[in-house]
Amino acid sequence: MVGFRKPEELMNLLARLMKFLFWLLIVSWSVALLRRVLAWMLRGAMPAAQANQDAARSESGDPQDGAAARRLVRDPVCGMHVAEVLAVPLGEDGELVHFCSLACRDKYVNGRHAMAANG
Repeated sequence: MVGFRKPEELMNLLARLMKFLFWLLIVSWSVALLRRVLAWMLRGAMPAAQANQDAARSESGDPQDGAAARRLVRDPVCGMHVAEVLAVPLGEDGELVHFCSLACRDKYVNGRHAMAANG
């Protein structure tokens, strides 16, 4: 076991430990605050039409809306799982397909047309 020669050494160690815990707390709160600010900013960047749809859903009081916000869909191109409310939808042949990005949607559409052209 490590022994301390002077009481000042023990106090110095305790002071350093308290400073470390203090700054750890400050950093963790800062990260949490930053995450909230970024989420708020991203919510503000939604297109107006989608924001109006979301507002209409929230006013209806439908309990299914909360479940839809938590539902994940799988992108058929890259396999990534995305929240349904954030996904890019594409209606094709009576089927609704969701994508993680416009690039994946375009790859899917171009791939389908290439397959159709090849027979």
